Amino acid sequence: MNKQPSKDTKIDEDVTLASRRKFLKKLACGSLMALGGSEVAAAAVRHVIIPGRHGHSRAHAQPIHTHARQVQSRNFTQHTPTPYLHASEYKTLSFEHTHTGDKLKLTYFEDGSYIKEALQEINYLLRDFRTDDIHPIDTALLDQLFYLKQTLGVNKPFHIISAYRSPFTNAQLHKHSHGVAEHSFHMQGRAIDIRVEGVSSKTIRNAALTMAQGGVGYYPQSNFVHLDTGRFRTW
Repeated sequence: MNKQPSKDTKIDEDVTLASRRKFLKKLACGSLMALGGSEVAAAAVRHVIIPGRHGHSRAHAQPIHTHARQVQSRNFTQHTPTPYLHASEYKTLSFEHTHTGDKLKLTYFEDGSYIKEALQEINYLLRDFRTDDIHPIDTALLDQLFYLKQTLGVNKPFHIISAYRSPFTNAQLHKHSHGVAEHSFHMQGRAIDIRVEGVSSKTIRNAALTMAQGGVGYYPQSNFVHLDTGRFRTW
C-alpha cells in the first residue's frame, strides 16, 4: 500500500522549491523544516534554508574550492576544544542576515565531527554580501557562537551584520573608516559582527568576555558585538 506524503515531507519540498540556489537545493534534499520550538526536533533534522529578500543566485557566487576546504579542515578545527559538550552530542545555530534577509537553522556538529554540508551552507550565508564571494568560516568561530548562545541562555538567531569580507570589500571599508582593520580577521573567515534580538549589546559583550575566547569588540553606538578567533583581547 502506498503511503501518503507526510506533512514534514511536504514542508521540506516547499522549502526546496522556494530556494533559488541550485547548490543549496541539493544540500537541502532530505532535510526537514522544524516549525517553532526552541531546539532542532532531532539530530536528524539538520538544517533549513529560507532565502532572503534579495534571492542571490548561486551562479554569481564563487565556489568553495577543494583547496579551501582542505585548509579549513587542516587549520580551523585545531582551535579551542568543545568545553560545553561531550563529543557525542550535537551543536546547532540559527542565523538571520540583516543585509540579505537570509535565514538558516541547522546542526553543524554531530557525533564528534563537523557536518560538511552544514558548513557549506553556513559559508554561503556568511558570504561577502557585497560581492557574493564565499570563504570557509572558521569552525572555532562557530563554536564561539554556540558557547555564547549557551552562556546567554537564549536560543534566538544571531543577527549578522558582517561576516566574511573579501579583500576588495575590506579595502573599500578601510578607506572610509578607521574602525576597519587593514588586515581584518573578517578576510580570513575568522570574525563576525552580531546582534541578538531582545538582548543588549552590552549583555552580549559581557557574556563573551566570560568565555575568554578570541577578540571581543563592543560597538554600542552601532549596536553590535564583534567576535573573532584571534588571541583573547577586548576593546
